Amino acid sequence: MSQSLAKVYLHVIFSTKDREPVLADGWRDELFAVLGGSANNLGCQSLVVGGVADHAHMLFQLGRTITIADAVGKIKSTSSLWVNQSRGLPAAFHWQNGYAAFSVSQSNVEAVRAYIRGQPEHHARQSFQDELREWLRRYEVEWDERYVWA
Repeated sequence: MSQSLAKVYLHVIFSTKDREPVLADGWRDELFAVLGGSANNLGCQSLVVGGVADHAHMLFQLGRTITIADAVGKIKSTSSLWVNQSRGLPAAFHWQNGYAAFSVSQSNVEAVRAYIRGQPEHHARQSFQDELREWLRRYEVEWDERYVWA
């Protein structure tokens, strides 16, 4: 095959450093637009970005010439820079070091999109930690509580 083709959807979740609830209602949607735009600039088509005060969810189509680690690292660093340059927070903003990335089949894209859009309602009932544990169990990922929250 002379042409390279790929269609890989990812649901990526990452939190603020120490899960501090610093993503304020007044500018959170603007941050989500920055996250989506950063993904798009990397050749990763952003489908939806959402979350609450202490974490973000992204659904995007991974570009065929970039790794997951490079894409997420660049998205997080670009958005951190934006927060630090535009929001005037009392302390420097950082995302946590890690992230969770899950594959999404074409048939589940709309369900994940709806799930991400419903984050505020979802987190009225469930904590971020319990949510992530649920995703890790669903995808049969083994994890160690000592390291997943650091």
